[in-house]
Amino acid sequence: QFSCVIRVAIFGGTHGNEMSGITLVNLWIKNGKEIQRKGVETKPFITNPRAVEKCTRYVDTDLNRAFTTENLSAPSGDDLPYEVKRAQQINEIFGPKGSPDAYDVIFDLHNTTSNMGCTLILESSKDHFNLQMMHYIKKAIAPDSCPVLLTEHPLLKYSTSRSVAKHPIGLEVGPQPQGVLRSNIFESMRVVLKHALDFIELFNEGLEFPPCSVDVFRVWDKMDYPRDTNGNIIAMVHPNLQDCDWEPLNPGDPMFQMFDGTTVRYEGVGTVYPTFINEAAYYEKQQAFVTTRRETLVAGAIKKA
Repeated sequence: QFSCVIRVAIFGGTHGNEMSGITLVNLWIKNGKEIQRKGVETKPFITNPRAVEKCTRYVDTDLNRAFTTENLSAPSGDDLPYEVKRAQQINEIFGPKGSPDAYDVIFDLHNTTSNMGCTLILESSKDHFNLQMMHYIKKAIAPDSCPVLLTEHPLLKYSTSRSVAKHPIGLEVGPQPQGVLRSNIFESMRVVLKHALDFIELFNEGLEFPPCSVDVFRVWDKMDYPRDTNGNIIAMVHPNLQDCDWEPLNPGDPMFQMFDGTTVRYEGVGTVYPTFINEAAYYEKQQAFVTTRRETLVAGAIKKA
C-alpha cells in the first residue's frame, strides 16, 4: 500500500542542450493544463537554467551526477561549482533526498544522441510503484516499444537530479543531436509523460494494479574506446554496432573499427545488450557504450492506502 501521490515534478534542462524536455517544461510553465491531474500538484521546473541559456550540457560540472551526500551537505559558498549550488537548491525545494518531505515523483526529461528510442530509467528494482507505472506506460504505447533501463549496480552510483524524489523516473528519448529539436522525439516524450500522469491519477482514484512483470535491461558495464598510451581514442564504434541499441551483442561480434580498418571484437562472457552507443556526451566520461543484461522483475499489487 502506498499513500496518495500529491506532489509531482517534471524536470527539464538538467542538461542544457537536451531540447525536448526544455521545450516541454517551458511550454508547461506558461500553460500547465496538459499536465494537470485531479488531486495532483504538478510542478514543471528548469533544473539548470544557466546551462540552458548557454545551450551546453553543464556550466561547471554534470548536474545529473551532483546529488551526492557530500555535495548536498557541503557548506554553501561562492567557491562551490554552479551545479553543486544548484543541486543544494533543488534538494531544498524538492527534497530533502531520502526524507518523508521529499516530492512523491520526479520525472527527469533527457535526450540522447544514441538510437535508444523512448527509454524509461528505473533506479531501484524494489520500487513497485515505478515498476507498475512503467508496466502501464509500456502497455499504453504498444506496439511502440519502451525499454526500461535499470541503473541499480553495486559499483556504479549515478546521484541523479531526480534521486531527491521518493519515486525517481528518468525519460531518455533519442536519437536527437544536442541543441536540436526533432518533432518525432518531442512527441514521443510528450505521449509517455501523458500516460505516466494518467497512471498517477488512476492510482489516486483508488484503482488497484494487480501484480505484473516488467522486462528490464540492467546496467552491467561501461565500455571505453580503444586508446593509445596518451589516452587518445584510436577507434570508432563499428558500423555493425552503430545505432543498434538494445540489440544483442555476442562474444566475437564486431565492436570497434580501428582507424587502420581492423576490427575489435567483443570478448565478454555471454550475450549483452548495449545502449547509449556512441553517446556524444559520454566521450568525456570515457564511455563508448553501456552493456546491459536482460532480466524480468516482478512488481507486487499496489493500491492507495
